[in-house]
Amino acid sequence: MNADRLPGAFPDIAQTWASLQTQLPITPIRNELDYQQMVRLANSLADHLSGNEEDPLANLFAIVTDLIERWEEQHVEIPKAEPREVLRHLLETHGLRQKDLMGIASPTVVSDILAGRRAISKKVAKALAVRFHTDVSAFL
Repeated sequence: MNADRLPGAFPDIAQTWASLQTQLPITPIRNELDYQQMVRLANSLADHLSGNEEDPLANLFAIVTDLIERWEEQHVEIPKAEPREVLRHLLETHGLRQKDLMGIASPTVVSDILAGRRAISKKVAKALAVRFHTDVSAFL
C-alpha cells in the first residue's frame, strides 16, 4: 500500500463514514453538548468491552476517550473544595454514576465518601486521579 493514499476511494470512504455516524455520532467536541454525547458514547462502549486488547471496540473506545480527555484538559476545572465535593463535581461533569467507578471502589464506598461517612483512601485517591486525569491532591 502506498503510504500517501488511503485504501479505497474517497467517495466510498465518505459514504461509509456517513453511514457509521448514523449509528455512532463520532465528532470533534466543540461544545458541552458534544462533550456529554461523547461521554455517553464512551460509557456505552466501556459497558461492552471485553477487557481484551484485541476487542474490536478497544480502538474505538481509545479514540473516543482521547477526544474526551483533550476537551477536559481545556475545559473542565477542578473546584477547590473538599475531596468528596470534587468527586461529586467530577461525577456530575462526566455524567457518571457511583456504579461507574466499580473498578476503583464499590458503589457503597463511593456513597459513603459522598455522604461524608468515609474519607477517600490514598489508594482510591490515586485511582480517581488516573480516572479523571487530575492530580491526586484533589482527592486528599
